[in-house]
Amino acid sequence: MINQEVRQKLIHIVGPGNFDDSKAGRLVYSYDATPQFQSMPDAVIAPKNSEEISKIVKLCNEYKIPIVPRGSGTNLCAGTCPTEGGIVLLFKHLNRILEIDEENLTITVQPGVITLEITNAAEAKGLFYPPDPGSMKISTIGGNINENAGGLRGLKYGVTRDYVIALEIVLPNGDIIRTGGKLAKDVAGYDLTRLFVGSEGTLGIITEATLKLIPMPETKKTILALYQDLEAAARTVSKIIANKIIPTTLEFLDQPTLEAVEAFAQIGLPTDAKAILLIEQDGPLDVVTKDIDSIIKICKSENAVSVEAAKSEEEAEALRTARRAALSALARLKPTTILEDATVPRSEIARMVKAINEIAEKYKLRICTFGHAGDGNLHPTCLTDSRDHEEIERVEKAFEEIFAKAIELGGTITGEHGVGVMKAPYLEMKLGHAGVAAMKAIKTSLDPNNIMNPGKIFAKDSRKRVVVTK
Repeated sequence: MINQEVRQKLIHIVGPGNFDDSKAGRLVYSYDATPQFQSMPDAVIAPKNSEEISKIVKLCNEYKIPIVPRGSGTNLCAGTCPTEGGIVLLFKHLNRILEIDEENLTITVQPGVITLEITNAAEAKGLFYPPDPGSMKISTIGGNINENAGGLRGLKYGVTRDYVIALEIVLPNGDIIRTGGKLAKDVAGYDLTRLFVGSEGTLGIITEATLKLIPMPETKKTILALYQDLEAAARTVSKIIANKIIPTTLEFLDQPTLEAVEAFAQIGLPTDAKAILLIEQDGPLDVVTKDIDSIIKICKSENAVSVEAAKSEEEAEALRTARRAALSALARLKPTTILEDATVPRSEIARMVKAINEIAEKYKLRICTFGHAGDGNLHPTCLTDSRDHEEIERVEKAFEEIFAKAIELGGTITGEHGVGVMKAPYLEMKLGHAGVAAMKAIKTSLDPNNIMNPGKIFAKDSRKRVVVTK
């Protein structure tokens, strides 16, 4: 709890208009996009700059008050749910693009900038920021960095970590440090920049980021391949990569997801197909043409019933938008939608998809599967109802088996959503006891009072979703 003395000190730092401990104000930030997790913070604070954040952190460290940094709340692992109370730190005032450096191909931004704004600002200069998470129209870059977000273009271009080259960070003791720089090479000491990317707000607060940009691709082409055999679609993914073709986008949707997306987007998607692959390539025209021709041949060799090219950029964008709408489309079908992300080597996609379907049948659940098939990142999504406690228990068991299968196939428990609270019980399954201990040692050394987003990444006794109110 925040006592009256600390409350007044926090108000003094940010001003009364940027401090809210009303029940309604706290309720708004008691949950994120993760189903069934809710916990009331003690206050919500919106600082205006790094210096104010430093003062807030020093005060919270002194009084051992938890701090939960929060962007737009699109998190899918309960990573921004204030499960241990404390303060939720907002970045609505730190929402500016500070610089686009065309000589060094960088963009410097504050953490509250919406990801799509960065993409659009870069493209206005003929440059390209590739990471494109499904939430890019509403998620903030600070959230993307904390979760090391991926996206549809991750296969060819990588994830957020691959574009973060410098950070300003407020450490748990309130010190402000800068890491990295506008450099092609920098091996001066530990790579702190990469340490903080994907740290889920547990090691410090990112207050500024410099991101790498690249030249815009010359052209791009998009195709849609239809299959009546789900495993044939999965085999196609492996075969494309085995033929040394790396598409920009290689997305997979099964039939239940396809039906939901078409009902939502209404763009004429073929809902009678058992699976579709959305494939895009970009680059020089001759390379794109050659790659797309080869991809079409591979699709047909794996018995695709149809392979069609988008006739215009508008049609291609409609297909991309429809794919990004998969979660929203599925969420309309049942009261509770639990979206997970298990990742396997590309060569194991067919086996993983088959296993997900078998597990769904075993537990009598409706699990739809879509995702970034090109990098092995699948999103098994269970449509359920949190009020049905018996079914929720089956959902928990099913996902535990899905994670175990992913690890058995050489994969991991999360490819882009992060660990947060949801995946914490399974982290040791992936890293082993010694691996988790090493991570805890880093956390303890930087944050001995455990004020930075406590309760995330490292498991407690139960994975059960909790509702806590104050």
